[in-house]
Amino acid sequence: MSEPVARAATTLADGRELIYFGAGAAAAASCPDRRQPGQAAARSQLRYDPLLGEWVIYASHRQDRTYLPAAADCPLCPSAPGRLTEIPAPGYQVAVFENRFPALPAETGGRCEMVCFSPEHAASFASLSTAQAAVILAAWTDRSGALSALPGVEQVYCFENRGAEIGATLSHPHGQIYAYPFVTPRTGRMLTMARAWQRDTGQNLFDHLLAAARGDRARVVLDGAHWTAFVPQAARWPYEVHLYPRRRVPDLAALRPAERAEFCGLYLDLLGRLDRLFDAPAPYIAGWHQAPAHPGREEFALHLELFTMRRAEGKLKYLAGSESGMGAFTNDVTPEAAAARLRQLG
Repeated sequence: MSEPVARAATTLADGRELIYFGAGAAAAASCPDRRQPGQAAARSQLRYDPLLGEWVIYASHRQDRTYLPAAADCPLCPSAPGRLTEIPAPGYQVAVFENRFPALPAETGGRCEMVCFSPEHAASFASLSTAQAAVILAAWTDRSGALSALPGVEQVYCFENRGAEIGATLSHPHGQIYAYPFVTPRTGRMLTMARAWQRDTGQNLFDHLLAAARGDRARVVLDGAHWTAFVPQAARWPYEVHLYPRRRVPDLAALRPAERAEFCGLYLDLLGRLDRLFDAPAPYIAGWHQAPAHPGREEFALHLELFTMRRAEGKLKYLAGSESGMGAFTNDVTPEAAAARLRQLG
């Protein structure tokens, strides 16, 4: 049984919660936020689209959020003499705090948090150790459980946007967690298809997708004792990999210690291969798909989806007319070719 990861919470000068994870968490939490108290005017609203049956978030205050600051002005680095940041401590392993510019502030019934993966500004997730990745996994698990328990929260999504090409406005290694007051359109669609598959075949759709990939092998990138990374048979992005635990579970909290340990090594391996695809590290989106907080927990399967929108060196896959206007994707790279290339980069 692995030892629990240390955790300590504190409050920033404006009242937002900050939680440190890992070695030195208690000492870090004892460092006060010496900035002048202030309160960001976070005002959002939700509107329902009856044509598509989807919620849209409006968050005009995010127009003023920090945008591509110089390294010397990074708000996610540890605080230092003469330089006060969102992290008051002079060092930390992993830090999670309420976003100063949330898309989903409390009045919407949701919450948005930032997850700082490392105190090192020039690091990336792929450059971290398995021990550091384990602390991040513990933070994701802790926050997913806590946010799912909040009144009004229906779904929690932990994700990372890496690279200015996909809109990341801070280069410091970090991710985000959104606690939605609704089930997202993508998850709702997955549940609809999973229920139809169960009705028609008597089987779980996620189990079928994993078994089909492992049986084919041409789309498998990595296969461990507890996890399989594969390119889906109808991948929308040039290089898209889904990472499934072999044992179906609804969320991160349900993972066993051996599954957690193996995930860290496999995920770092996968990110390293993605970085070696081109002449520069690939921009990507990585996100945990977990079961909603209430309905759908029996049908859904926890998995991580990772993809890059770079299709070749110096070339991005843009969501143009067909993709943006109609939601109909065209991909330049077949799933089998993408998987073969990623296997070669081990």
